[in-house]
Amino acid sequence: MDLDTARFVQGLHDHTAGFAKAVAGADPETPAPTCPEWPLRVLAGHVGQAHRWAAGLIRSGPAPVPDPFEADPGAPGEWSGWLHAGAAELAAAVLAAADSPVWTFFGPRPATFWLRRMLHDTTVHHADAALATGTAFEIAPDLADDAISEWLEMLSHPVMATLRPAFAALRGTGQTLQLRPGAGVGWLITRTPAGVRWTRATDTADVTLTGSAGDLLLVLTRRLPPGQVTITGDHDLADHWLAHTAA
Repeated sequence: MDLDTARFVQGLHDHTAGFAKAVAGADPETPAPTCPEWPLRVLAGHVGQAHRWAAGLIRSGPAPVPDPFEADPGAPGEWSGWLHAGAAELAAAVLAAADSPVWTFFGPRPATFWLRRMLHDTTVHHADAALATGTAFEIAPDLADDAISEWLEMLSHPVMATLRPAFAALRGTGQTLQLRPGAGVGWLITRTPAGVRWTRATDTADVTLTGSAGDLLLVLTRRLPPGQVTITGDHDLADHWLAHTAA
């Protein structure tokens, strides 16, 4: 599914707002169990820091990836405004860059690469915040669908084995996993000796995970337990995949 820049911008603003709402009034030291026990203060700092880092990268070129524990989101009462300002800065930088190529981990790409990447990163951290504070989390099907595709695009890129050595364990001899979002077209993943390959297809596989696109996304990113979706076939293969794709 191809989404346009306007949809990515709207999604970024929606999930930034959702994140801000989820942490509003919460103790800043509340741990987020699905995000290596980061306290909400660090989680909020990371989201706003990442938006500003990506915006600066688009405007001026690559810079070191910042440390989330060094981010300063300000007093909790200021978090919402600070988070919205960071998202607006990123959207403005992307729109100003138009189709100009910018640096990414995978070589030069259009600036929308970072808008899409930050949208989906923010979405997953919105889920972290919602789970930590017991607030509601929702994601539109089209954004969940794109987030799964984007994750598989990154996972299957050859450079990822150097960025995340654990991903090398996903190489295989033809084992297949199917992600099936209800009645929609799913994702067929094949583990090859050269790495992960995938395509949009609904087909038989060694193991199939079935659920809404939103639930599949949160299971794949370990924000929800595997039991949130239906697993049929080789459960050990599904467990191995999830154990070696920690985001």
